[in-house]
Amino acid sequence: MRNRSSLLIIPAAVAVLAAPASASAATGVSPSLSAAQTKVFSFRGMNLKIPASWKVHRAGDRVVVVTGKCKNPEPFASNCQGFWVFGPKAFINVPVGGGSLTYTGKQQFHPFSGVIPCPFNPKTSWYPGNEKAASTGLRQVGRGHKAKYNAWPNLCVTNNTGRKTASFTQREWFLPTSKILVVDVWDTPSLSNVLKRATWS
Repeated sequence: MRNRSSLLIIPAAVAVLAAPASASAATGVSPSLSAAQTKVFSFRGMNLKIPASWKVHRAGDRVVVVTGKCKNPEPFASNCQGFWVFGPKAFINVPVGGGSLTYTGKQQFHPFSGVIPCPFNPKTSWYPGNEKAASTGLRQVGRGHKAKYNAWPNLCVTNNTGRKTASFTQREWFLPTSKILVVDVWDTPSLSNVLKRATWS
């Protein structure tokens, strides 16, 4: 959930690792939706029933599911309401700061170091609010599949003064056996239920 504030903070010289997550205008899947109002999005054997209005943009092992307004359907792009689905090529041995990173869930997902614009305001920067997840646990993703779930607090700060302008949460569902990572920074309504009702093939 996005919160606005005028609190001053001084960002440390660290890699910015998150993606915005709070302004939500996406519609969720409800049981009352007819088959004509939904479609199935499949990725690495996981099948999700989503509203027909959601748009799926694939690029290899990266998928952006757009749920609202979007100028540029890319992961970590500003002004693009939706969530991201990654396969192993997107989170295994990813070059970060001259080294490499393989996602495990112990740190929040980011595929590169450097400044990342705030998801809902490209004039501000994404800054990690805390190195510890605010919420962790296991979440059902269809029958017989459970994801490692983490919710990471993040901030948006001004580039010149480091003033906090907003806060948001990056939610992550990681299926290590199926090698799927779902990331949401827009607090997408009903995404948890969409994942819970997944089927597998």
